[in-house]
Amino acid sequence: MLTVNAYATPGTDAPFARTTIERRDLGPHDVLIGIRYAGICHSDIHTAKGEWGETRYPLVPGHEIAGIVEEVGAEVTKHQVGDRVGVGCFVDSCRTCDSCRAGLEQYCLNGMTGTYNAIGKDGRPTDGGYSEKIVVDENYVLRIPEGVGLDEAAPLLCAGITLYSPLRHWNAGPGKRVAIIGMGGLGHMGVKIAHAMGAEVTVLSQTLNKEADGRKFGADHFYATSDKQTFKELRGRFDLIVNTVSANLPMDRYLSLLAVDGTLVEVGAPSEPMPVRAFSLIGRRVSLAGSNIGGIAETQEMLDFCGEHGITADIELIPIQEINTAYERMLKSDVKYRFVIDIGTLKNG
Repeated sequence: MLTVNAYATPGTDAPFARTTIERRDLGPHDVLIGIRYAGICHSDIHTAKGEWGETRYPLVPGHEIAGIVEEVGAEVTKHQVGDRVGVGCFVDSCRTCDSCRAGLEQYCLNGMTGTYNAIGKDGRPTDGGYSEKIVVDENYVLRIPEGVGLDEAAPLLCAGITLYSPLRHWNAGPGKRVAIIGMGGLGHMGVKIAHAMGAEVTVLSQTLNKEADGRKFGADHFYATSDKQTFKELRGRFDLIVNTVSANLPMDRYLSLLAVDGTLVEVGAPSEPMPVRAFSLIGRRVSLAGSNIGGIAETQEMLDFCGEHGITADIELIPIQEINTAYERMLKSDVKYRFVIDIGTLKNG
């Protein structure tokens, strides 16, 4: 076993503190990654606070991981020492179910193995990227394109693929009118990606405070949802709406913005059920759907797409000692647009 430094929370609402964890010895198909950067996702906060079911404490979150390969197992063929790589939201899956065989490991019928707060095939809890190193099977390690900084690439492993997958699946592109609800860590990636795909992009944000940023990211239009006139003006407008907000919204009002046969895709994860009137769907043959990250092949496709189009996350880089403050700021939406931890600061204590 390899002992490495990490930051963990011991329980609900307890602050993060420095600790040590153990990583397994390399198997023949394993890759040892020296973690350089780890993004902070709202999922980390929900899990740390025990809001999404059982949390295994002490918890080391982090599923937006970017680093360098330091060692490979004897039979590894996909990566070599020195490679720039990333790890996303899961580190294994059953590999045999219909979903896995179709390259949709995120929908593994037997349950994918989360990068943290899960139990690996070795029977040990998984620990995430708020740590110095991680050992991952080569088949679940992604290549980060040259020219994309590792710090700005880290959030692509969750925020990037969470938006790329539905935009690709529902064919965002030239001639498609796409709206992104919310322009935070997820939403700002959606604007950039949808614009690069060639869609006409509209941001639906509570206020116009981020309009300048939205247009810089590629938005063609920007509307404040606090303005009642917005819902009248945009009625029946969009082919695709992606909701990135993890709070309950008046879904019937947003469904009214869809054109006939349009789809509203939920990628945010509110803790409470979302009430929807049947006639909001029946009225114009619209769909309410959900989407969850992407499989390994699609995630690599997303990384290559972002490398080709120069897309990265807008980040605020922080030392690991500021995790607790970062969590507090995220809950106040006080970040533009993703916190990324400089794991090198772990050596400072």
